[in-house]
Amino acid sequence: MDESAETFINREDAQGPLADAVFQQVLDAIYQGRLAPGSVINEVALAQEFGVSRGPVREAVRRLQGIQLVTREPYQKARVVSLSAESALELFQMRMALEGVACSLATQRMSDEEVAQLLAELEQDRQRQLRKDRGESSGPRVFDFHERIVRASGNNRIIHALCEDLYHLLRVYRRHSGTVLERKEDAYAEHWQILRAIKSRDAELAESLMRSHIERAARHLFTHLADRDDTDVAPGRRGRAAGTGT
Repeated sequence: MDESAETFINREDAQGPLADAVFQQVLDAIYQGRLAPGSVINEVALAQEFGVSRGPVREAVRRLQGIQLVTREPYQKARVVSLSAESALELFQMRMALEGVACSLATQRMSDEEVAQLLAELEQDRQRQLRKDRGESSGPRVFDFHERIVRASGNNRIIHALCEDLYHLLRVYRRHSGTVLERKEDAYAEHWQILRAIKSRDAELAESLMRSHIERAARHLFTHLADRDDTDVAPGRRGRAAGTGT
């Protein structure tokens, strides 16, 4: 982790149990890449960095294992989950199916006021990103377009699958799929098109646009991870990821 990061936890300021504060700090470090995929989690070093005992750190690592962000093999140290092309492909295939349906349901269920609010928040998030790209202060990012669409679907099983069980793992993969500036710009345009379809109450188009949007992100991430790690992927699987809608 970056030693310059201000991560010391003030016991008096921490909200909730100390273990919750430590968990959030480690989670943020994984989101931001300061704890890189595949890196060993040094509980002693983290305890010293946060100014706590090893107990809260150990509990945080256990919870991170529960949400699949940390792996621990027998007799091995805990590591941040590695991002592989194959696991990314499987996750994005699931996203295409579930988020496509969620988008169709959201088109039917969202009120005009909710759609207008989401459009406004999408533009605010775009402006925040532009300020960040210019090196200006932009504040923390709290807007998650995909989570908002999924929750707007009203389908509790889809919400549970994408916003609870796998949310954190999906967020890490999505972060890596949008690391290139061109993809960020394309993603915003695609989000805007999806919302236009929702506003027009065209559920079929909205679902199709969402599926295409996730497919493009999947291709981008699959290629990025395969090239980075020189992953040995069978030609059939590589072709499927790149050409037939994952």
